Amino acid sequence: MNLITDILTKANIDTDFRTRLLRDPKNAIKADFGLNFPEGFAIEVHEETDQITHLVLPPKDKMSVAERTEAKTGATSLEFLKRTMSDPAPPKRPAEPNRIFTNLRRLDPVVLATAGRESIIRGLHFLRGTVAQSGAWHCIRFNVADPDVPRHYERPPFISAFCVLALSRSKESVARALCTQTQHYLVDTMEYPGFWRYYRHLPQDLDSSSLCSLVLDTHPWIGLGRNIPPMLANRDDQGCFKTWVLNENEPSVVAPFRIEADPVVNANVIAYLGDLAETKKAQSWLTELICDGTKLTGLSKWYPDLASMFYAIARSLVRVPFGPKELSSVLADKILSLTDDDETFDNVLQAAQAVVALHNIGQLNRLDVPRQIEYFVNSQQADGSWPELLAFGDQSRRWGVVGEIGHGSESVTTAFTVEAQECLLDALEFS
Repeated sequence: MNLITDILTKANIDTDFRTRLLRDPKNAIKADFGLNFPEGFAIEVHEETDQITHLVLPPKDKMSVAERTEAKTGATSLEFLKRTMSDPAPPKRPAEPNRIFTNLRRLDPVVLATAGRESIIRGLHFLRGTVAQSGAWHCIRFNVADPDVPRHYERPPFISAFCVLALSRSKESVARALCTQTQHYLVDTMEYPGFWRYYRHLPQDLDSSSLCSLVLDTHPWIGLGRNIPPMLANRDDQGCFKTWVLNENEPSVVAPFRIEADPVVNANVIAYLGDLAETKKAQSWLTELICDGTKLTGLSKWYPDLASMFYAIARSLVRVPFGPKELSSVLADKILSLTDDDETFDNVLQAAQAVVALHNIGQLNRLDVPRQIEYFVNSQQADGSWPELLAFGDQSRRWGVVGEIGHGSESVTTAFTVEAQECLLDALEFS
């Protein structure tokens, strides 16, 4: 919904609302549309007449003309990329599971729930020590094929939104504080009218922008739907959403390896935009992909693990229940096909995203909940984290010269595992 259009329409036909809107915009919008803006944001409403016209200038670009020029092409872009990264990251730490409860699922459910809650709290305290004061989360950029390629820390806004959306499921005070902290960082990195980019030398993208918008749903630009029209315009001929927003004068470095209509990106956009006429074709496309599993493997450039795709689609289904009524069961079958005969997933991150996806579509009862709690608690490291794993990244050169780049960190794995533990404890409580 584009709330600005609705507000203007109502103001044109409702004299009382128009008067209140001019006098006290924030409270008028809250009272009539339910949008509650956070402290620190002001809204000004100006009434035009046939004698007075208002020109509203957008905020000044966060990149200078020189920076924008530098970011646009070739080797210069590679130099610009280097400056967007932080200090070189240390080598990957071998997993050090702290197996303090080897037979946890055989314990009393109350003891099991206590162990799971303590595991969540340890994970949150680890995250509190790794998230920057600015609210920025970090991950590590690495080469999957060649461990000798230097590893670097990076703090794009996408990572912060990606993780804090998972963390927002937890009601622990540490989690709430981290979420608030992260919101400030996302506001600082937002570009008008509500878009984000992964690196500053890349164009704005819908993956970053949809996830960040979900986190900042009460910010005036987001709450009023300022970024919705340009998002809706960024679709291909089949009606699916394209990843990159290639506006005039935007960096063009993605052109050699672009791929559009990524299923995870489309799921994230649907989760933000909702059930609109303009999202129907993307909904139909995702439905077709789920029902015909032969089309899934290798389809996403950015998310090589199918669990990531199922996780994003399940989240979009919570917000927009699309497809036939049996779609949740079909999706659950696909998720469970990732396990072996012993209900074991490939790794803890895949297990975490699978658990959350099943929870979101009401199918978590198809897993052995105590067994999964035991698995997460026993795979937690002594410092409260879970191991660094590949979370996303281009794993092939099929779409161009750049490939085999991975992104992940202990913080990323930990955020998703905390979310999964919260889902499991919910299921345990009501079982």
